[in-house]
Amino acid sequence: MTTKTNPGRFFEDYRVGEVIRHAVPRTIAEGERALYHALYPARGALYSSDMFAADCGLEGSPLDDLIVFHTVFGKTVPDISLNAVANLGYAEGRWLKPVYAGDTLRAESEVIGLRPNSNGTSGVVWVRTTGYDQTDQPVLSYVRWVMVRKRDNAAPACETVVPDLAAVVDPGALVIPEGLSFEGYDFTLAGEPHRWGDYAVGEVIDHVDAVTVEEAEHMLATRLWQNTAKVHFDATFREDGRRLIYGGHVISLARALSFNGLANAQMIVALNGGAHANPCFAGDTVRAWSEVLDRAETSVPGVGALRLRLVAHKGAPGDNTLKGADGKYAPHVLLDLDYWALIPQ
Repeated sequence: MTTKTNPGRFFEDYRVGEVIRHAVPRTIAEGERALYHALYPARGALYSSDMFAADCGLEGSPLDDLIVFHTVFGKTVPDISLNAVANLGYAEGRWLKPVYAGDTLRAESEVIGLRPNSNGTSGVVWVRTTGYDQTDQPVLSYVRWVMVRKRDNAAPACETVVPDLAAVVDPGALVIPEGLSFEGYDFTLAGEPHRWGDYAVGEVIDHVDAVTVEEAEHMLATRLWQNTAKVHFDATFREDGRRLIYGGHVISLARALSFNGLANAQMIVALNGGAHANPCFAGDTVRAWSEVLDRAETSVPGVGALRLRLVAHKGAPGDNTLKGADGKYAPHVLLDLDYWALIPQ
């Protein structure tokens, strides 16, 4: 019996400087928005109402930032992480242009770093991925690194190249969507009264609610983004017989939960860094809290930016422990995400 399917790349298949064009462009419709809002408790007004978005100077309600991220990410999986052990982190992410229903997205990735692991069975691959729309305009760019299995453990180790990545996206490099204005912003319709100036650097916000992860929901979400990584579907792929929850599912859960206290942090415009600190499995109950890391002016009057640390965890309510005395993430921490969001001043 023969197989003709793509077996995915293994660590020794990558070369620094290689550009990979990913298969299967995706036209995104309103159905993706409806299903996204069914899967996650997403309530951001800008992504829920054409009228609200129009009052903010946009042509209509764009698709949620994370719909764009997941769609572009999903395109990369067959070439980057089909044989992954784990997705490790993110850096230098920027949303470059709003995406609307009817737009078609495709993705390309450049290999920018490689590091073999000392165990000889895997290595870390860094890629810079760019998502493009149907006009070949970039809509999203980010770096991620992933641990990938080797096909042949005896294969010689490659030269180590670790990219030098910025710790934070400079506020001056944030792309403000054309026409965006918060001059007519309706705080009542948005759900909370808090403006840019109401947040203090160092403030920690408890997002109160929690969501228990279900097996069927996370697999439905992962299929929605056409993410084919085996660890999310095949219970025989891991030695413990458990399906690993897609890290993007945890990101979307935590971002949606952050509405409680950050309802006016409407648009994600940059991803400074992120780590999937510990694995998440079905049955885990996810809670979230945020820390205000910085505030910045933008090039558009009335539009401010908050740099936020979003932490998802499966610990007790109100627990904001992040790391232990050894500097390692506490075992109940699932996600540590650092991003910039736009908010009315």
